[in-house]
Amino acid sequence: MELPEGYRAEIFEGAIEVSPTGRLSHAHIVNCLRNALVRFLGEGEYAAFQAANVIHQRKGWTPDLLIAPEDLDAHGHEEELGVTASAVSLIVEVVSPGKRNQDRDRVRKRREYARAGIPVYVIIDDYDNSGTVSILTAPLPERARYEDEHRVPYGTDALVPEGPAKGFVIGEDITGPKRA
Repeated sequence: MELPEGYRAEIFEGAIEVSPTGRLSHAHIVNCLRNALVRFLGEGEYAAFQAANVIHQRKGWTPDLLIAPEDLDAHGHEEELGVTASAVSLIVEVVSPGKRNQDRDRVRKRREYARAGIPVYVIIDDYDNSGTVSILTAPLPERARYEDEHRVPYGTDALVPEGPAKGFVIGEDITGPKRA
């Protein structure tokens, strides 16, 4: 599918969605987060990736950031469309403005990532009150939901509880302070 510059396509719950890429603040948060994760993960087996497709069954997503093994070739989809969801240990989405985009990141992606068994889903949301970070764990694929959710306002440290990023803190240095 050929898309206009600045747009991306993803498949959610059987429908193709075309959306613009994020705003400058969106890019800033993702870049700060990726840089911090690169330092945190060091020279280990896992790495942080941006603009990498995640493939589960016949569905594909392009999350803002993900953690997967450094050697993506060993975990690539057979048609080289992206990395298989089973290799992804953490996905981060930074919520985009607009009700449709917010529903996509907060609701539809949450269900899709739970269905795929992604162990940790992080939602960084400028549009929830004065900004929140939600860390969802314990996916229940058959129910398309996460069993555990830890949600904190900007300005409060959010700790990744498991996986290669266990102990990583998402705080003001990434999100900025609590918004008034």
